[in-house]
Parts: sequence; C-alpha cells; structure tokens
Amino acid sequence: MRRITAILFLSLVVPIFTGALLAKTYSISGIVVDLEGEKLGNVEVVLLDADGEEVDKASTAKRFGKGKFEFKKLESGRYTVEANKEDVGSASQDVTIDEDDVEIELTLGAKPEKREKVAAAEEGEAERGPQEEYVMTEVAFEIKKMTAELDHLGSQVRDLQARSEMWTNPLSIYAKEIILENGSTVFGKVVYQDEEILKVETLVGYLVIDRSQVVRIIENVSAEDEPEYVPEQIRESYSPPPMPKLAEPRYVSAESSERRASKVRSANIVLVGNISEKKDRSNNITFAGQTKNIGGRRADFVKVNFVFRKDWSGTTKTLTTFISGAYHTFDSGITTDSSLLPGASGNFEMIISADFGSFIGYSYTIDWEEYE
Repeated sequence: MRRITAILFLSLVVPIFTGALLAKTYSISGIVVDLEGEKLGNVEVVLLDADGEEVDKASTAKRFGKGKFEFKKLESGRYTVEANKEDVGSASQDVTIDEDDVEIELTLGAKPEKREKVAAAEEGEAERGPQEEYVMTEVAFEIKKMTAELDHLGSQVRDLQARSEMWTNPLSIYAKEIILENGSTVFGKVVYQDEEILKVETLVGYLVIDRSQVVRIIENVSAEDEPEYVPEQIRESYSPPPMPKLAEPRYVSAESSERRASKVRSANIVLVGNISEKKDRSNNITFAGQTKNIGGRRADFVKVNFVFRKDWSGTTKTLTTFISGAYHTFDSGITTDSSLLPGASGNFEMIISADFGSFIGYSYTIDWEEYE
C-alpha cells in the first residue's frame, strides 16, 4: 500500500517540477537619466505588477554601470517600473512582457503627460510609419499649393502696380495727346478717323470725338525705348503696331555742306529747354524759346522756322522768326541783330494771330549763316 502511494506521489510531483523547469522567464533592464540626458546613480527603482503590488526593487548601483538597473526571472505580463530620487524627481513607465526581454529608459523630472506621450510614440512608432508618410505627403502638397497661390498673388500685385503706373502716366502706353477746344486732354490711340470724327482708344474705353472739337494732336515719344505695357487679359492676342516717332529738329544753314567738309570748327545752334506756348484773350498764340551757339564760330541771321500742320490731309504753312542776338555789321554795311557768338544765347518769339486759323501740330528747324 505504501509503495502504491509513493508511486502516485511521484507521478504527480514530476510533471509539476518538469513544467516549472520548462517555464521561460524574462528580464526588464534599463537606464535612468535626468532631463539633460546624464546617467543617474543611486536611484531607487521599484517593479510593480498589474495589481500595483511590489514585485522587486533595485538601485542604479555601479556594478551594473552608472544609471543602469535590471529585474530578472520575470514571467510574461504587464508591469510598472517606477524610479525616484529626491533631488531630481520621479518617473514611471508601463511595460508589457510578451515573448522577449524589455529595455527601457526613465527620465527623472519629466512631466507625466510628456512621459505618456513618449511611451505612446515608442509603442506606436512601427504602426505610424505609413500614416507618417501620408501626413508628410499632404504637408508637401499644401506647401506647393501655398507657393502657387503666393506666385499668383505676386503676379496680381505686379499687374496692379503696372496698372497704377499706367493711370499715373498714360503716355507709358499711349503716345497721342489730343487737346480739345474745351481745354480737355485725351490720351489714347487713334484707331479710326475721317473728315468728321476720330475714334480713340483710351484707358476708359473707346471715345468718338467730333473733329471740329480737336484743337491739336501731339505725339509724345519717350527718350528711351521702353517696352509697351499691355494688360494681362490681352497679352497673348495683342500685337502692337510700330509706333511712329517725331522727326528730330534739323539744324541747317546755307553753307552746312561746306562746313561739314571743312576741318575748321563751325557754329552749331541748338534749342535750350522747350518752346513755351501761351494764348491771350484775343486767341493770339505766342511761341517763345531760347537758342545757344555751342559751336566754335559766329552764326549770323539765326532764325527758327515753324512748320504748322493745318489739317489731316497734310496741308502745311511755314512761319519764320529771327532770334534776338548780338549786333554785327558786315563789310557791305549791312547790320544784323540776330548774330550769336560762340557760347552766346539768344531769345526768339513768334506771335500767331487768331486769323491764322487752327492747326493740329507743328515742327521746327533752326537755320543760320556763317560769314568770315
């Protein structure tokens, strides 16, 4: 009977002992650092089970290396590791042992919320890989979209600046300045004309002007060839016509060809400033200006020839005025008061009476003679 009882006892104890020998254990190791990442020694580390009961206790002793700790022979399950040091602070972290040993890092002094976020980030790092890539793609798309919008807004600002310059200086795109009888001035381009009307393209649209109301049309030409501004809406379909330019004033005299051939420095009369234009109460128009001899010889009988364009058919009329310069008497006994010595200046004035009639524009030339 005793032998049977012993056999039954051994048959029950051996499987239990064998299962205990075959049960696998794990470890939790780690390191304790402060907020600056420095390893901390002599920190008490406590291991708690899922129920909050203390399982083991360790200290970051030098035998493991400064700041290191380790818990061995642990079964799989959920644990909590807590570390505390009075001068620095405390930290805790939840750990789950499944099929392998676990290594952690505890930072003393960090806020609990921050520790939880760090732990959550570490646990979900692998799972957030594709999601992170998707977020980065969306951010890159939004950046490209915002860049395109900024480029578009920049082009609109530049267009507005060009338009503001256009309104400030209409001559930047229109070379025609049309002066009407009522004193108004229209800047634009003549797109159609006949004996009765003019159709003008302006900043505010197309205007039809009665030709009888037009006093003069002045063509303004910039000193430098600047690109013509064209509104953005019609840039692709717009082909600007060649802009005509006014003929530059010609400075001629009876002996100009001989003077050019001669090596001796000759006289050269130029206009100083602009020609002023005034109208009195009787509708008489006075043209006035100043000339100067920038050459090396005396100029005699200096005069200014005005060529007035009367109508659109090309009818012109020429008037001449002599300048008021220095007096000079020739060997023949003839005396003139329209001579200019080198470097001297002389004024001129021309009065056009009201019965001269209207004109739409004018040009001028300066003429003089040279005698020994």
